[in-house]
Amino acid sequence: YIVQFAKTNKPIRRLWLQSMTAAAIRDGFAALRSDEAMRPLADAATCRSESDWLVGINGTRAMTAFNSKSGGFQLTTVGRVQTPTLAIIVDREAKIRAFVPRDYWEVLGRFRARAGEYTGRWFDEKWKKKDDDPDARAERLFDQARAEAIAAACTGRPGEVTEESKPSTQIAPLLYDLTSLQREANGRFGFSARTTLSLAQALYEKHKVLTYPRTDSRALPEDYQGTVKATMEVLGETNAYGTFARRVIGQKWVRPNKRIFDNAKVSDHFAIIPTLAAPKHLNEAEQKLYDMVVRRFLAVFFPAAEYLVTTRITRVAGEPFKSEGKVLIDAKHPCKVAFGSRVIFRNLRDPKEGADRLVDLALQGPKSREILLSLGCDAKTRKRIMALKRTQLCEA
Repeated sequence: YIVQFAKTNKPIRRLWLQSMTAAAIRDGFAALRSDEAMRPLADAATCRSESDWLVGINGTRAMTAFNSKSGGFQLTTVGRVQTPTLAIIVDREAKIRAFVPRDYWEVLGRFRARAGEYTGRWFDEKWKKKDDDPDARAERLFDQARAEAIAAACTGRPGEVTEESKPSTQIAPLLYDLTSLQREANGRFGFSARTTLSLAQALYEKHKVLTYPRTDSRALPEDYQGTVKATMEVLGETNAYGTFARRVIGQKWVRPNKRIFDNAKVSDHFAIIPTLAAPKHLNEAEQKLYDMVVRRFLAVFFPAAEYLVTTRITRVAGEPFKSEGKVLIDAKHPCKVAFGSRVIFRNLRDPKEGADRLVDLALQGPKSREILLSLGCDAKTRKRIMALKRTQLCEA
């Protein structure tokens, strides 16, 4: 607006910063952008500004006048962002209030085999999803009498087992934007959205170890590979992340990849990643958030994890019980342990990191020993894990 008001025709160069580190600021001044290149962003900012006036100010005046016509002054604010956001919240609240709880039952069986015990859940093999009953599931029974009848018919009876194992792959999740960072920080540490934003802002402004956090992008610019390699080299010198960062560099995994480097997926700011600065004097909460970002940054460059997905059906008195699990079997990655939908890095040969953390295997059956061997566990660790005889996936 200042340039427009001044009606200047002088050449304009614009400073574009993606990070507040000293190196990023120097790079920004060394590569000033032309006004023409930044014009689309300026037009978008103008559009937002004018929308705030047209929708916000005029809408607020109109709604306030409408709600105050019967007397008094009933301030009713309207906003370009505020109003649709509140509409989403109101719609969700209406669904919550209209929710009618329903009791349902699940039948769980515990089975004893030569290799140990495992659990299975009853399911209806003929079940099909119905649009008029969104709460229905194959394993849910809404009739208590039927659930008790199935349990009574199966208790103490032998079962027949069929098992199917097939390989599966899973790539690492995308880099963080602010929303995904807030969601995962809440799930893992109980941080509120405001707390996560405050911590990320401190790591960006005060400590300068993260890039700009207020972003909705989960990709990096296509010309950012050099910076990523430099960041990997910095992380390679640390004790916590050095092993994995050096592997990424050594295997040359930082290369053109539209899933990671894509200008079309970058808006005003790119995904949240660590900077070249080394963290110092972080408090506990800041360290947790920084660790999350660094681990995601490292993981996104690793190849897909390879799993052995096993489904076991145990039939007792004609009733099917399903047991499912997956174990990481990629011999090229003996330091990974799978849990849920994530992959974390642990050294299975270290007693504290391996034997203490890998406390469970899915569906301990005849192939458990072979799986442990492929994971690279030593004899002592294998013996300890097998002795536990549990059936859940390992949790970290």
